[in-house]
Amino acid sequence: MEKTKSSKFIQQHLANERTYLAWVRTAIAIIGIGFLVINLHFNFLPQHSAKADLAANVVGIIAVISGLFVIGFSTYSYFAKSKTIDNEVFKPEKNSILVLTGIIAVTMIIFGLYVTFIFL
Repeated sequence: MEKTKSSKFIQQHLANERTYLAWVRTAIAIIGIGFLVINLHFNFLPQHSAKADLAANVVGIIAVISGLFVIGFSTYSYFAKSKTIDNEVFKPEKNSILVLTGIIAVTMIIFGLYVTFIFL
């Protein structure tokens, strides 16, 4: 069996894959939070106001869009890192981590504000 260029860097590629899968799990959790907000609001709160309905929909949509963005961005990052590992020019991406962390933080803050607003 012939060795491939990637076979020299098996550990790095496996670490890259684990990182990608961790981001996908995070994105799925964010999307789940979006569905949870909408479900909690419409199924467990007996009184609905137009503002609360709008807030639930907006928070749910933001969470789903954020999760999809994280999946897309992490997929792009996975393939870019894989290429740089094979070419032996890998440099850690600090900006992508900051962007993804910012998206997650903003989504969680919006969710927290929504929960505080609804249940107070």
